[in-house]
Order: sequence, then C-alpha cells, then structure tokens
Amino acid sequence: MRSLGLAVEVVVSGYDEADVDGLSPCELASRHAAGKLAATLALLAPGDAGVVVAADTVVDRDGVPLGKPQGDAEAAAMLRSLSGRSHRVHTAFALAVPGRAAPVQERVTTLVRFYALDEAEIAAYVASGDPLDKAGAYGIQGGAAALVEAIDGDFYAVMGFPLGRFIRALRRLGFSLPPAKD
Repeated sequence: MRSLGLAVEVVVSGYDEADVDGLSPCELASRHAAGKLAATLALLAPGDAGVVVAADTVVDRDGVPLGKPQGDAEAAAMLRSLSGRSHRVHTAFALAVPGRAAPVQERVTTLVRFYALDEAEIAAYVASGDPLDKAGAYGIQGGAAALVEAIDGDFYAVMGFPLGRFIRALRRLGFSLPPAKD
C-alpha cells in the first residue's frame, strides 16, 4: 500500500485466528478478515480512522486449511504435503470507512503449484525461520519463491493482500490514489 503512495498505520487487532468448524478454507479467510476488521474498529476512537482494512490468508490443501505452523516439525510436514502438487490460497479482506459506508468484503483465490521438494530443500527453508509465521508454512515473496513452480491468479493475494482488488474497492467507495511520483 505504501508503494502506491497510501499513508498506512498498522494496528494489531488482537483477533484470535482459530479454526471454525463447518467453514471451508475460503469461508474461514473471509470470517477472519471480518473478525479482524471488527476488532480493529472496536479499538479506535471515533474520528480516529479513515479507511480501515483487515485481511486474512488461508492455504487450502484439498479443503483442509493450513494455518501457521506451531514449530519446525509442523512446518516441514506442511511443506511435504504441498510438495509436487497444487493447492489454493484464499485471501480475504474487509474494509470500512467509519460513519460513511457499510463494510466491504472481498476474497481472491489463487492456484499455486509447488515443485517436488526433497528433504534437504525443505530442511533448509525451515531452518531459515521464514515458515513459522506464514499460513501453509511459506511466503512466496521470500525464500519460498524457489519452491513455487507456477501460480494461476493474483501473486499479491498469495503474498497476503490482493492489492489490485483492494484499490478497485477503494475506487468504488469514491477514493482515488495519490498521483504517481517519477
């Protein structure tokens, strides 16, 4: 967002991203984005905010949500389960303009295919520490870029925020981007 000239302030919502029985991985991403938005709005004083946005990403392996691994062993197991196959990444966002419009929610799904990974490759990536705070135990924008054979869809959604879709939502609400700097 900052790369597009938007002023950004990060607020930690405190929302608990627990799994919810009966929801598909894509529904779970939407539920968490809406929950983070509501929790963030509750933290703000009236008049404190312009646009408030929250997002959540869920990695979906055959209908099973893969959250953030709880340790190296779980990260390695997740990566093994994604090795040599395709999975979906669902990223949802929810945004609100307090006092001006009803919240907007959108979700983007991207298909990601991993190369077949050997144990040394998995161990090296896990040892980097990068997988531990990432849904599905990988971040495509970092070292895991070497694990990804192909994507079909929005790269930014796999990174965790579908920037193009967000900008279009802002435009529908009457906002425009700051002028580009040369």
